[in-house]
Amino acid sequence: MGTLSDLLALAQQRALNLDVPYQGALTPGEAWQVLQLAPGARLVDVRSRAELDWVGRVPDAVEIEWASWPGMQRNANFVSQLRHQVDPEALVMFMCRSGARSDGAARAAVEAGYSNCYNVLEGFEGDRDANGQRNRIGGWRHAGLPWHQG
Repeated sequence: MGTLSDLLALAQQRALNLDVPYQGALTPGEAWQVLQLAPGARLVDVRSRAELDWVGRVPDAVEIEWASWPGMQRNANFVSQLRHQVDPEALVMFMCRSGARSDGAARAAVEAGYSNCYNVLEGFEGDRDANGQRNRIGGWRHAGLPWHQG
């Protein structure tokens, strides 16, 4: 396990390389370490309620849909729900299925005044493998991090 400052410096360098407006980008394992090392850090899972129920949940994560299933309609109340549940001064990590919606959520949080935002790369399920299946390449679950069935 690295130090918190080492983990965040690595994440910040990734953000510079990716040219994103938020503070950093973390792997799932790094995000888990940050949760252990940074009191008050919050993991915000932005997957749809259906994904949470059918695929699984991360214990103690704040759950705010970025988009709702079916149709994946964008949650117009995302920022207000975030403000209601997460302190703008907190270190906030956003996670979705694969890292794309959480990128949008982190960008929206930055625009709303959150200054310590991170995207969890690979998300909960990771990328698809050659057979089109998830949970085999990257992701929170594949890394063996804590989760439970919805």
